[in-house]
Amino acid sequence: MKTKILELLEKNAKLSAKEIAKELGLKEKEVIQLVGELEADKVICGYNAIINWDKLTEEKVDALIELKVAPQRGTGFDRIADRIARFDEVDSVYLMSGGYDFMVIVNGKSMKEVSSFVFNKLATLDYIQSTATHFVLKKYKDHGVKLLDKTFDRRTNVVL
Repeated sequence: MKTKILELLEKNAKLSAKEIAKELGLKEKEVIQLVGELEADKVICGYNAIINWDKLTEEKVDALIELKVAPQRGTGFDRIADRIARFDEVDSVYLMSGGYDFMVIVNGKSMKEVSSFVFNKLATLDYIQSTATHFVLKKYKDHGVKLLDKTFDRRTNVVL
């Protein structure tokens, strides 16, 4: 039952305990207790809104930064990930397979601000061997939510 609650909350974190209970055929008190357990066990780590920042006038930029690192003896990647995650500019840190060890998602006010962070803070860490920065130019879908206002007509135009 916990998995079903998690799936519902993942799609819409604003659902009330009453709404979840109705959807799953549970009592509201049961849902409140189960969600409380999930929060206490750090299965639910927070609640976020998905925001289409392009709708606002202020500038904001997201960057995906690939990092190649030298793992530390005895702690592997965990200590490195913890250190990187402490930077305020860092939104997410993922250990990954492939050509790079970490994917770091960074938010900033401008490309210059993000570049400065990479150059002055991230790349200067002793265990960072290389970085590759990719700037997000436009988001079409974020966390399963489509951000486009338009629907595109895929029919072929016919002239008579």
